[in-house]
Amino acid sequence: MDHVASSTPDARSVPVCYRHPDREAGVRCTRCERPICPECMVSASVGFQCPECVHGGGPARSGGGGGGGATRAMAAARPRTLAGGTMTADPRLLTKVLIGLNIALFLVQQAVGEAFTQRFEMFGHAYAPLLQGLQGVAEGQYYRLLTSMFLHAGFTHLLFNMFSLWWIGGPLEAALGRARYLTLYFVSGLAGSALTYLLAAPNAESVGASGAIFGLFGATGVLMRRLNYDMRPLFALLVINLIITFTPRFNIAWQAHVGGLVAGVVVGYAMVHAPRRHRTLVQYGTCALVLVAVAVLTLVRTTQLT
Repeated sequence: MDHVASSTPDARSVPVCYRHPDREAGVRCTRCERPICPECMVSASVGFQCPECVHGGGPARSGGGGGGGATRAMAAARPRTLAGGTMTADPRLLTKVLIGLNIALFLVQQAVGEAFTQRFEMFGHAYAPLLQGLQGVAEGQYYRLLTSMFLHAGFTHLLFNMFSLWWIGGPLEAALGRARYLTLYFVSGLAGSALTYLLAAPNAESVGASGAIFGLFGATGVLMRRLNYDMRPLFALLVINLIITFTPRFNIAWQAHVGGLVAGVVVGYAMVHAPRRHRTLVQYGTCALVLVAVAVLTLVRTTQLT
C-alpha cells in the first residue's frame, strides 16, 4: 500500500494515517514507522504497531550506515499521542484505576452506611442528622466537590457510569495520554460539582462520576471532529443521555452533567488543537483557567449561603 504522508513532512503539519488519508495520525508504528490513527493502533509491548506489522506484512526498515542509526534512534524514542502525551503499553490503565476506585468506594458506602455518604456527598448547606450538625460546602467542606465524584446512589447508578467510563474513557486515554486524560477527568468533574453547588438547592444531595464522564463525552466529540470521524453515533448517545438528564422522574443533577460537558469541550479543544510549539502551556493553562472559574463559582455560592 502506498504511503500517503511524506516521509519528510513540514514541521508545522500533522501526518495522516497511511490507511485512512482523511484522519490525522498522532503516533507512528514502532516497527515500520508509518503514521497511524487511533483506529489502526494495536497495542504492543512498547508503543503501538499498525495492523500490517502485527500480521507480519509490514515493510522492512532501511538499514546501513547513518540511516540505520537514525532509524534505531527514532524507534527508541517514546511515541507520542496526538495531544503530545507519551504512549504506554497499557493505554487504559488509568481508566481501569478510576473504575476500580469508584467500585471500591461504593463497597465502602454499602459497608459503612449512610453516615459515610453524608460525610462525602455533594450538597451546599443542610442539617445532616447522622453527622449531628450543619454540613456542606458552605461550611468550608470544599472537599465535597471532589469526593462526591466517587460515590454513587445505587448499583444501577454505578453500573451505568462505569460502563460509560470504560466505553468512552479508554479510547480517550489512549488518544490523550495519561496525564492529560487524568487532568481532563478531574477538571470536568470539579466543574460539574461547582455548577451543582451554584445552581442546585442548598440541601440537594448529589453523587456520581457523571460530571467527569460528560467531560469525557465533550472531549471525545472535539477529538472525533479533529480526526474527521463520523460523529453521529456520539451525538445520538449524547442526546439520549441529555434527555435522561432532564427527565424529572430520574432525579438527576443536570447541573453536574452540563458543567462537566462544557468543561470537557473547552479542555478537550485545548488538548487536541494546541499549537505544538506551546502545546503544554496552552493545554494546562486552559485547565488552570477552568479551575479558576470553578473557584469563582464556589466562592460566589458560599458568599450567598453564609
